[in-house]
Amino acid sequence: MSGVRIPSCPIFFIKIINKLQVRKKVMQPLRGTRDVLPDEIFFWQYIQARASNILALANYHEIRTPMIESTSLFKRSIGNGTDIVNKEMYNFIDQGAREITLKPEGTASIARAFISNKLYQENTIKRLWYLSPMFRYERPQNGRQRQFHQLGIECIGSSNPMADVEVIRLAKSILDALECSNYRLEINSIGNLEERNKYKQSLINYLQRYTNDLDNDSQKKLYTNPLKILDSKNIKTQEILYNGPSLYNYLTASSKKHFETVCEYLSYLKINYTTNYNLVRGLDYYNYTAFEIKTNNTNNQNTICGGGRYDSLIKQLGGPDTPSVGWAIGVERLLLIIQEKLKLQKLTPIVYIATEDNFIRKEILEIIQLLEKRNISYELDFHNHSLQKQLKKADKMGVKACIILRSYEIMNKCITLKKLENSEQEQFSMSNINQLIQQLESIQKN
Repeated sequence: MSGVRIPSCPIFFIKIINKLQVRKKVMQPLRGTRDVLPDEIFFWQYIQARASNILALANYHEIRTPMIESTSLFKRSIGNGTDIVNKEMYNFIDQGAREITLKPEGTASIARAFISNKLYQENTIKRLWYLSPMFRYERPQNGRQRQFHQLGIECIGSSNPMADVEVIRLAKSILDALECSNYRLEINSIGNLEERNKYKQSLINYLQRYTNDLDNDSQKKLYTNPLKILDSKNIKTQEILYNGPSLYNYLTASSKKHFETVCEYLSYLKINYTTNYNLVRGLDYYNYTAFEIKTNNTNNQNTICGGGRYDSLIKQLGGPDTPSVGWAIGVERLLLIIQEKLKLQKLTPIVYIATEDNFIRKEILEIIQLLEKRNISYELDFHNHSLQKQLKKADKMGVKACIILRSYEIMNKCITLKKLENSEQEQFSMSNINQLIQQLESIQKN
């Protein structure tokens, strides 16, 4: 071999092996999962705070269900013909030989909790909300991860169309409060199970004539979950469906009346909506009202909220006959919108505490306790940096003021407060630290 000279010294190969070993030790998150870092947490907290305040006004209460449930719960509720059950659930057998699933959605767990905790005995409407991670084995993309989070609400115990309107109105209120305004509401009635079964057979009979013209995914669903074909994004399939039977024509008078009343209330509240007769939800437990809120962009992942009525689910799972309605918002998708829209700043302390030669005296400890009592955020420097470097760091962080304690202040029994906006400095006697705290409270308000 000529032209390439390989070093004969074994040290050369040892170095390569060492580098490869170091690379192997670098741990990465699993595909489809991600870390939420401190500079992002503020947005998550902001969403939860605004949502919980709005929902509290409507008497909704938070509920937290386990991350793991029996696999049978989701097979019985979501449906064996759905993509979630067939392809996307994270299932495993635990040490007790039980079939366990990481929950892929929230409503089934809420229904199970309603039954197992006998919440129905109180004979009142239960208004519940949750914010929880969910898990589905999907192809990761922007706004869709394998571990994702949903903010959801469930109104359990009422068949009144006003309950449908209430949950839709609350979704709109939360999105508006988060300054997410460029969206549209699409609604439909998918009737009850008997009505859907009649329509389903009619749809299958119609589509059988076009089997070879359907996209591959729709061909697979034709006999397992034909209603999901209505939701196909394939243009050719949509052209075929255009002249096909309409689910609305299979609804009984009572189903149509429920839907018309929902639409009437929405119009009265001046909530704009579009009726989409092809809108079906991907979970088998829905009936009557189904709706989605979509952003007005060209991204395929533009549905940020989806929900509807599920009057038979609780009875199907072994509980009493209990009509219910709810929705879930995809938090990651919502974050893609509001982070740019709101232009929120990271949480920044009000005051930076700088000391000379990392010399922390009891006076600083006393000040810290007073700051905490008055809810004034701070950062105490632990690095052995010069005072100048500490002030530069404080300015870079965007804090409003610096508390300075040097040998000068110790000798003169005072504390210096520097306002970074205009570089003004003021000194306060150590015997009256409360004056310093009052000044910081004034700075915090401004």
